[in-house]
Amino acid sequence: MRKLMMLVACGITSCLLIGAPAGANNYYVEGMAKVTAKDWPAALDLLEQAMLAEPNNLRAGAEYRQVMIAAEVYDRGLEFLDKLVTDNPEAPNALLNLGFANVDKIPVEGAITQVILANTALEKFSAALELEETWLLRYTRGNSYLYWPAIFGRTQLGIDDLQRAIEMAAEGDSFPYHGRAWAALGDGYWRLDDPAKAIETYKKGLALYPDHPELKKRASLDEAELVVFLEALFDTNLRVATHLREIWEAHDAHEAR
Repeated sequence: MRKLMMLVACGITSCLLIGAPAGANNYYVEGMAKVTAKDWPAALDLLEQAMLAEPNNLRAGAEYRQVMIAAEVYDRGLEFLDKLVTDNPEAPNALLNLGFANVDKIPVEGAITQVILANTALEKFSAALELEETWLLRYTRGNSYLYWPAIFGRTQLGIDDLQRAIEMAAEGDSFPYHGRAWAALGDGYWRLDDPAKAIETYKKGLALYPDHPELKKRASLDEAELVVFLEALFDTNLRVATHLREIWEAHDAHEAR
């Protein structure tokens, strides 16, 4: 049985390690202090140490990638995370962060490299899912498939993943960020040229997650407005938010209750 360090129950079929590393040197806390000071070199060094101490720590990896973006050191981030995965092949969250690091680099590259990065990201998300099924992994891969035009034949794969993510959310504790899967599912139907079903899906999701901003925005649009909104959303030259802070905030609030 593979050994995974898991701290927080996530209301899904498995768990996510989202807390700060608990090692004696407290690299994560020190690294985040350097992030606040915008001391990117020191923050990178410390957060790398945090991940070496706990390779499967999702939160440390996500914050590391935000520093990678701010410091514009994409290759360093990719090289470090790739080695982390090589050295820890049974850490799904390390694979997830490596996939996200490829996504993070897409906006600064040309069209051909963007395709390579997007495909590599999907490979990493799929590899992580082979190790462990979580809501976040299903949602992430499903949403990633939608960035490929429908002609590539990946939209239905995305819809399948997103439907599974919705099922997983219904199987356990519900968190506000679960509304993202409904928003993305509607986007998938729009990709398949079914805007009426897309709008119907947004409204179904909104009934379950009435305060989710992504659902509220989409549900407020008519078909013509939705086209404009989603064409802009899927522009590969724009950065996708991959910081995952919506998850931290939800679980921190849950733990505080």
